[in-house]
Amino acid sequence: MAQSVSDSEFELMKIIWESGGSAFYAQIAGRLAAEGNTWNKNTIITLLSRLVEKGMLRTDKFGRRNRYTALLSQEEYQAGQTESFVEKIYEGNVQGLLATLIKKEMLTPEDYAKLQEFWDRGENDE
Repeated sequence: MAQSVSDSEFELMKIIWESGGSAFYAQIAGRLAAEGNTWNKNTIITLLSRLVEKGMLRTDKFGRRNRYTALLSQEEYQAGQTESFVEKIYEGNVQGLLATLIKKEMLTPEDYAKLQEFWDRGENDE
């Protein structure tokens, strides 16, 4: 399972995932700037380096430029983090998680109906 990442690292991963799974520094910096983020180049490079160290990204050299490629999809990361969360917080009891979502009205009857449809369809029929 992939390590968890900081909020800042996750922002970079989202940009890379939204760019088809790989992006050059300039693309990443451009997206951050477009979103109003003011991180400097050193900050971005440090965060990208951490993601490489954590096994989330791979770098490929293209002349003097690095292309950063995600080593797992956003769905794979989310699934791993969800499993880790359920195990840590609910001791593996998914029913406890769902009960909390319902009690706190985070899972609406409409959400429940969609989940029931998903369950009835089977996960392979997405």
